[in-house]
Amino acid sequence: MISGDAIDSPIPVSVGVIGATEYTGIQLVRLLLNHPQLQIGYLGDRDHLDKQLGDLYPFLEIDLDLPLAPIDADAIAEHCQIVFLTLPDGEAQTLVPTLRERQLKVIDLSADYRFSSLERYQSYYEGDRSDYDLLSQVVYGLPELYRSAISRSSLVGCAGSYPTASLLAIAPLIKQGLVQPESLIIDAKCGTSVGGNQPKPHLLYVEAADSIAPYSVTRHRHTPEIEQICSDLAGHDIVVQFIPHRVPVVRGLLSTVYANMRDPGLVREDLLTIYSAFYRNSPWIRVLSNGLCPQTRWAMGSNLCYLGIEVDPRTGRVVVMAAIDNLMKGAVGQAVQCCNIMMGWDERLGLPSKSLYP
Repeated sequence: MISGDAIDSPIPVSVGVIGATEYTGIQLVRLLLNHPQLQIGYLGDRDHLDKQLGDLYPFLEIDLDLPLAPIDADAIAEHCQIVFLTLPDGEAQTLVPTLRERQLKVIDLSADYRFSSLERYQSYYEGDRSDYDLLSQVVYGLPELYRSAISRSSLVGCAGSYPTASLLAIAPLIKQGLVQPESLIIDAKCGTSVGGNQPKPHLLYVEAADSIAPYSVTRHRHTPEIEQICSDLAGHDIVVQFIPHRVPVVRGLLSTVYANMRDPGLVREDLLTIYSAFYRNSPWIRVLSNGLCPQTRWAMGSNLCYLGIEVDPRTGRVVVMAAIDNLMKGAVGQAVQCCNIMMGWDERLGLPSKSLYP
């Protein structure tokens, strides 16, 4: 087992990707191959064992003699110091306790470690779990809000894609008490890659093409995650109305947040000043001025989040729009950003800042 914290060094830190053939796993491998401080030491998967990832996905052009291997904690610990888990919800919790016993740093991209409360987790996710003691050690993986805690952590549960965009849009208003929390409505739209690469009828091309459809309107699994962080920021319980929609694109997520202002005298320029100050040390946030509204294509392929802000004096509401790439800032880009912070590196290291536009 590799031990000890990594400081800037010519010797790369070895990492594992467990769930390497998932959409998030593939994207993560692509990023890690170009990271100057990390090298892939283990590719774990439940299927395609002993095959090369490059044979399954030739477009990755992987110059890496590393076959897909079983998900075995001892083997992972022998080759890695940091482990990224891109497993389906419910699977990470069976592996993480063993990895933590072996002193590995773990960054989980599923929902298993996003909740500090077991009751909140079980209200939307089925099944019991025995890793109660780890829940108190987990840090929520949204760097713009929990950067300091992430830097001291060895176990991070990365924020979901919908919560990432929604929370970045609303956090400054909640933190500073500028809106009436009971009025919060979040309308979010995402491409079909949000569902992963497991077969789902509603994500088939014939179902998703040329159509926009809401789903899980009153009981989406990201609702308690959003409410948990809003409540933490506000210092009291907050309930939000969250409505997700599937749109006929592959990747990209746009979250539009509506809320009633406490001070009807505030104008857009006031909020632009507030947001710019709140995110002044956040290199992946772009606060748009001049009345611009964000577009998902601006963020595609990058780790950026674009924020647009409007105030409607007629209704007394603020409207904040956030655009991200759901597979990047909403998943693997955020995971690498968290890893950089955990290791004491520049959080921009190894991450793309330019979109794939057009």
